[in-house]
Amino acid sequence: MKKQIIYIVALALMVSVFTGCGSKSADTEDKQESHTEEEGGHGEEEMGVVHLSALKFNSLRMKVDSLPTRALTGTVEANGQLEVPPQYEATVTAILGANVTSIKVIEGDKVKRGQVLAYISHPNITQLQTNYVKAYGRLQYLEKEMQRQKRLYEEEVGSGKAYQETLADYQSIQGEVKGLEAQLKQLSINVKTVREGDIYQNVPVVSPIGGNIEKVLIQIGQFVEPQTKMFMIVNTDHVHADLMVFEKDVYKVKEGQKISFTIESVPDSQLSAEIYSVGKKFEQNPKAVHVHAEIKSKEDFLIPGMYINGKIHTESKTVKALPEEAIIEEEGKPYIFLAEARKEEETEWEFRAIEIRTGVSNDGWVEINLLEPLPQGARVAWNNAYYLIAEMKKGSTEHGH
Repeated sequence: MKKQIIYIVALALMVSVFTGCGSKSADTEDKQESHTEEEGGHGEEEMGVVHLSALKFNSLRMKVDSLPTRALTGTVEANGQLEVPPQYEATVTAILGANVTSIKVIEGDKVKRGQVLAYISHPNITQLQTNYVKAYGRLQYLEKEMQRQKRLYEEEVGSGKAYQETLADYQSIQGEVKGLEAQLKQLSINVKTVREGDIYQNVPVVSPIGGNIEKVLIQIGQFVEPQTKMFMIVNTDHVHADLMVFEKDVYKVKEGQKISFTIESVPDSQLSAEIYSVGKKFEQNPKAVHVHAEIKSKEDFLIPGMYINGKIHTESKTVKALPEEAIIEEEGKPYIFLAEARKEEETEWEFRAIEIRTGVSNDGWVEINLLEPLPQGARVAWNNAYYLIAEMKKGSTEHGH
């Protein structure tokens, strides 16, 4: 009897222990299921996916549509400066060493070709004119003497030797006269006036081209050597854009292409030009070629030497493209967003980031190169890519916690 009582008590204790363990196990499973459900509720946003309500969609003025095609013109960025061709720049020097007696222009003045810039004077210039008068007078005498000796020789009255000597003297002085005349013309002296006995004390220094006086480099009374720079003149009517194109882009550039450019020192300047010459030799450091372009509408503020930033518009092609605000770059990779209405009433939208590659850009549009084809009838976001990526990051952070 006593053994039976002990057996019953032991059995009761075992049942109690197993019941408690089962209850504890069930509680643990319930807690785990509850925790899993909580995690699932918090992680409803998938990585790379953003959900927007219709209200948020409309407040952001989201635009979604199919991926369009658009004709885009490729561009090559190039910097440079304004220049003028060498034939439209001039450095004025004196033909002979002389003293400056007067200056007729100041910097910035517009001058015509042949216009007097200054006057110079020196005894050497006076001597040159005197030598010319003497040589011209002797030429006149020898011409008559040669004709006389020739006539005598032909009539067999005079000797051939006398005629030959006179002819040689005449030809010699004729060469001397022509040389002196050339020097006088270089000095802008009227040789006919000098022949008549009028000697110039002051001779003009004239402009070899039309343009503007860029620099005046002399003073009154200064002695100028033949190599001394007196004036610098530039014709800004022929100013053009001189851009440097790097080696990697040279093959894209050719004559006839359009250029849009701005001037660094002139805010909001927008000008256009057309390429008329592409260099055939590389400059070093950096390795680039010169591209010259004629400016279409020349403004008064254009001055040679101004720095410019330009875009060369290369060949046009039709490509898949989106506005710039539809593209976001994350960790060096460009993305766009695939858009899908989660419900037929479009009360909720899902945006999924997809990696792409970009190509040419033009007028706010960028070429889109897909890594994988889009689903049939797919729509993409045309704007607010920055906002969508920010929301995606926010959702990813919350998911991580």
